[in-house]
Amino acid sequence: MQLSAEELEGVVKRLQRAQGQLGGIVRMIQEGRDCQDIVTQLAAVSKAVDRAGFAIIATGLKECVRTKQGAADTSELEKLFLALA
Repeated sequence: MQLSAEELEGVVKRLQRAQGQLGGIVRMIQEGRDCQDIVTQLAAVSKAVDRAGFAIIATGLKECVRTKQGAADTSELEKLFLALA
């Protein structure tokens, strides 16, 4: 199943923010920042990436329902969803 860039515009923005956060974490480590601050930022990036993955799957499910594609696509989406768990 192919999803359009338009449909995933919000996901791209979320991932770009996470990318910036990740760069910030690298700088924090290089600067010797407090471990607790680093872990807090890592948790935020992890959550952002997880939400991006769930948003992609949700978009795929909506597309399946909209186009009434078969169960094979639904099982494929289920496998992707479980890969994020």
